Amino acid sequence: MKKVTSSHNSIHLVTTQPVISASNLNHYFGEGTLRKQALFDINLDIYSGEIVIMTGPSGSGKTTLLTLMGGLRSAQEGSLKILGQEICRASKKQLRDIRRQVGYIFQAHNLMTFLTAKENVRMSLELHDEFLDQDMDAQAVMMLESVGLGNRADYYPENLSGGQKQRVAIARALISQPKIVLADEPTAALDKKSGRDVVELMQKLAKEQGCTILLVTHDNRILDIADRIVYMEDGRLVSDGVDAAAKVG
Repeated sequence: MKKVTSSHNSIHLVTTQPVISASNLNHYFGEGTLRKQALFDINLDIYSGEIVIMTGPSGSGKTTLLTLMGGLRSAQEGSLKILGQEICRASKKQLRDIRRQVGYIFQAHNLMTFLTAKENVRMSLELHDEFLDQDMDAQAVMMLESVGLGNRADYYPENLSGGQKQRVAIARALISQPKIVLADEPTAALDKKSGRDVVELMQKLAKEQGCTILLVTHDNRILDIADRIVYMEDGRLVSDGVDAAAKVG
């Protein structure tokens, strides 16, 4: 990507490497006569610090693409590079190494119900050796404070509202300072205000940490937080940028 900056009537081109790069990417489910193609010839580059929203009808392949980009399954055909690492036909260890550098936020927050908010957030740090000799409880509480839940650190999920649970999920995803955050329908179960608060919080924290967000959503109310919108249909990336915004506007 060539980013253009200008000063004193001069233009400078700055070339940066994408943190996610898909090239001629295809994906299938099933075997033999039941084999069905889910993704067709996906070409997409996402750059450091970008907030990209992926939208489109149900069944268009958005979540499938998101799971590939998060190293949750191995890509099959074409090329998919995450932070410079080829994911196509990657080993389980390679996928595991990629997942350590990615934060995940899902529609159903996926909090452990038997753990407090603090323990849920701390759990993310425990996956990383570099944090094991630090005060993880203090870091977890500090992260909860940054999402406005410092006074809820010892609450269990059942005693939190939907918006509060999603904030805990954001804290858990971001505490290890991942390079990439993937969010799948993070506002689907929330009302308009809670949903807006959640994505603005994601935007603020990600910009502070300099990480990239790829967010799948049907929620047209939050499209304006994106630097770029990509639109999928029937397993294909049909538009990227201004055209995509027009499709969902």
